[in-house]
Amino acid sequence: MNQMLQDPEVRHSPEAPPPPTQHRRFAKPQRVAFVQSSWHREVVEECRIAFLAEIEARGIAPAHIDLFEVPGSFEIPLHAQILAKTRRYTAIVAAGLVVDGGIYRHEFVADTVIKALMDVQLRTEVPIFSAVLTPQQFHESAAHFEFFRKHFAVKGIEVAEACANTLLSLERLRGQVAAGIV
Repeated sequence: MNQMLQDPEVRHSPEAPPPPTQHRRFAKPQRVAFVQSSWHREVVEECRIAFLAEIEARGIAPAHIDLFEVPGSFEIPLHAQILAKTRRYTAIVAAGLVVDGGIYRHEFVADTVIKALMDVQLRTEVPIFSAVLTPQQFHESAAHFEFFRKHFAVKGIEVAEACANTLLSLERLRGQVAAGIV
């Protein structure tokens, strides 16, 4: 097993509150593009807000996050590709809500978007993270909007965690490759 992946086990007494989370810091500055669909903006923006707060806690300053808005999720992959080709960004995050009255259309759009994002990531070697979601049931009601606003806030935290951890891992891996370790 790779020794670098093991972290020392930390134990806390049940009475004492856990210490504040200390996230590893980056050796080099990171710059992230956040591409958001404007379709159902009031829901999707919860992902962006939560992402920005969590990524800052993980060591990437708000000034190093560039925000982009596109009409819908279908437009995200092209923007991600153009942004990745600039080589300005160490990561790109996509956020969108794909809904439609017909099950085949919205699932087709979501599947197409995810496959295209993966293709861009593999071709450019710029990691791309997706918070493009496709609910099975979405109704234009206050209850659904509230549920999905909260869900997108959780997804924003999760995508920030994935982004930061992947960037740290890639930074370490690229350092190992440069040093001839891997």
